[in-house]
Amino acid sequence: MSVHDDRCRLVLILNDNTDAEAQKTALSEALRGGDVASVIVPQYAQPEGAFQKFAEILVPVIQGAGAAALIAGDTRIAGRAKADGLHINGPVADVAEAVEKFTPKMIVGGGNADDRHKALEIGEPGPDYIFFGKFDGDIKPEAHPKNLALAEWWASMIEIPCMVMGGTDTASAAAVAETGAEFVAMGRAVFEHTAGPAQAVAEINALLDEKAPRFED
Repeated sequence: MSVHDDRCRLVLILNDNTDAEAQKTALSEALRGGDVASVIVPQYAQPEGAFQKFAEILVPVIQGAGAAALIAGDTRIAGRAKADGLHINGPVADVAEAVEKFTPKMIVGGGNADDRHKALEIGEPGPDYIFFGKFDGDIKPEAHPKNLALAEWWASMIEIPCMVMGGTDTASAAAVAETGAEFVAMGRAVFEHTAGPAQAVAEINALLDEKAPRFED
């Protein structure tokens, strides 16, 4: 059990760079910076074969640091790469199918929850978490206000954990945590940090240690 399980935790989202060795270097550095709950590896536009090789290089790096490796894309690749779980960005039917097929053996998260109605529909099959935002939605220093509002609403009434996309500034993690969300997802804030990914992860964890509300048992 992590010493950070009583507060919002950091999730990393890899950017759209198909250079596996470059990603491995940046990811390894980030994971040395402190607590990371999981890393989402999106397929983006990579073809199946290339993405499988890509995932097979990165999944062991993630797991070796004690984080969960989640594949966003072809569900078959998650199994082949021995990932810990899947992130489903498709329609509700895809989330329901993945939950039925893969849980509890694998983590299954659902994205594409851009309003309350969709969020409730995605939550109906019982995924392990629901995601508010887009992987490439970190275009401003702060997290998107709509995603923060959705997370606050969700966390106040639904037991399924939620994850919120942060902004390009590490400080945006605090606003996400204040909604009651269990996870803050960061991409550019970590991998484009001027002092490097490890420093970014350290900053985010220090911020969450200081400012994140503690969850009740």
